[in-house]
Amino acid sequence: MSTSTDPLLPTSAASASREQRSSLDTERDISNYSDFVAGKLGLTTWWTTLTRAGVILGLSLVLGLVVRWVDGHLKDRIPVQVILMVSDGFGPASQTLARNYATHVSQIQTLALDSILVGASRTRSSNSFVTDSAAGATAFSCALKSYNGAIGVAPDQSPCGTVLEAAKLAGYLTGHVSTSRVTHATPASFSSHVIDRGMEDEIAVQQIGNYTLGRMADLILGGGSCHFKPQRDGPSSSCRQDNNDLIAAAQSAYGWNYLDNVNDFRNEALSLPLLGLFTADHMAYEIDRDSAKEPSLTEMAMKALQLLSDNAKKQNRGFFVMIEGSRIDMAAHSNDPASHVREILAYNEAIAAVIDWVDKHPNTVMISVSDHETGGLSVAHQRNGSYPVYEWFPSVLVPVKKSTESLGNMIAAFVEPFNPPVFQQFIHQIITDQLGITDVTADELAFMQTPNRTTSAYTDYMGKMVSDRAGLGWATHGHSAVDVNLYAHGYKSAELRGNHENTDIGAFIERTMGINLKSTTAKLLGGEQKVSSEGDGWWSRVQAAYKLFVEKKGRVNANPTADAFAEIHYHEQSIVTK
Repeated sequence: MSTSTDPLLPTSAASASREQRSSLDTERDISNYSDFVAGKLGLTTWWTTLTRAGVILGLSLVLGLVVRWVDGHLKDRIPVQVILMVSDGFGPASQTLARNYATHVSQIQTLALDSILVGASRTRSSNSFVTDSAAGATAFSCALKSYNGAIGVAPDQSPCGTVLEAAKLAGYLTGHVSTSRVTHATPASFSSHVIDRGMEDEIAVQQIGNYTLGRMADLILGGGSCHFKPQRDGPSSSCRQDNNDLIAAAQSAYGWNYLDNVNDFRNEALSLPLLGLFTADHMAYEIDRDSAKEPSLTEMAMKALQLLSDNAKKQNRGFFVMIEGSRIDMAAHSNDPASHVREILAYNEAIAAVIDWVDKHPNTVMISVSDHETGGLSVAHQRNGSYPVYEWFPSVLVPVKKSTESLGNMIAAFVEPFNPPVFQQFIHQIITDQLGITDVTADELAFMQTPNRTTSAYTDYMGKMVSDRAGLGWATHGHSAVDVNLYAHGYKSAELRGNHENTDIGAFIERTMGINLKSTTAKLLGGEQKVSSEGDGWWSRVQAAYKLFVEKKGRVNANPTADAFAEIHYHEQSIVTK
């Protein structure tokens, strides 16, 4: 199939020659213009750059530039837009998995990400070679290494300014989009500061604007309304530990426009600031998603770009937005290859749409990077025998209809009173109808038809059943330490070529947008080098919430800076299994 018609590739005519369009000469010309605007480049060098580009300026324009240069700045400075795409838990093998699957199903040879690969990112945190999402996202947002579990805080557990906050303080519009709860580790690390990632009630409080900097985001889209609703609403709607109604407070005290359904999202003329929470918990896996109830990642991404761009243009401003394909990671935690591959394809679809958008909007850069790899995926697996089998079978993933998480929940919720023959038939139907497995073994049936196992036991075992038949291997249900691919497209993207520390991503955003993380951190600290236990109100609240959190959860990170730290943070079972 021609790549120009592939649904997972950019459709812009300019996309046929990525390398040519992002050549070093072109990048240097654009960079020189920005440096001249910023006062870092002399007029002589600027004129040389224009001559190389074949541009002739009239004398009046040159004199105008000189006049304004003497004044110390250019009034008509071109705004910059930065789009950070985060593919949570997505390693190099996962891209191969998705590409092979797309080739098998649709003869597609290249995915959108393949056309913009520029390098790799190292993933370790300050206290472990194997990071978690909180430390990984904090490396992007604060441009510093912190401990596993840290949300927008430094290794000493003091708040660090994020690129989202710094951008907002510099006059940019800001936002984040995710398919997880918006209070989950990655989005939270850009818009909040807590000592432990499990403090999602406090994260939500800060996200609506209740902390020292006020409302910093103009747009938040994703799942997780349960952390914004009061406990009195009941466990089906709320997972807060108090009766604070943050949705009401967001609207009345901080000016948010709120929506909670896909019809309003698609049909209404939306205004900023916009808080859109489509599900109580995480949004559905792509394989399970009902498009009548939940928007896709691509829909949310494009709506975010439209709203931020239109509003920024009116103010002659730029914007920063973080867009996360969150559930790539969660499918890998479950070792669920069918859900994993569909999440990756959905992410590539969003990437293709954003690439086309970037091509139409100058001075815009898109970066795509993962916080870490999850699952230790190998696209080949030797189940038995002494001779290697050089093959894996994408066809095994095609008939799978639901995520193993969804099927595990169905099994756990099987109606009482318990009836062994009915249960056994139910399990057999799940294996054949939902997983597409027709050669189930007696041992597999015996395991699956044993009642009262944990939901995760069923979930993990179904993932193994599918993976074994597909010839896929998994090393862990956690994260791994491998470097992850780094992708970039657009303005100054050539600067990201090569192998980088994850903190370099945040530093690149800071440099490109001309924002200041150090001064933002100083504002968070109230001008002091350290936040005392008394604090300025909001940080005292955070510290008190952390103490209460530790008491309730019975766990404490006693030495977050130790290299030999044994990770004790967990994936909450009450809200999500992975």
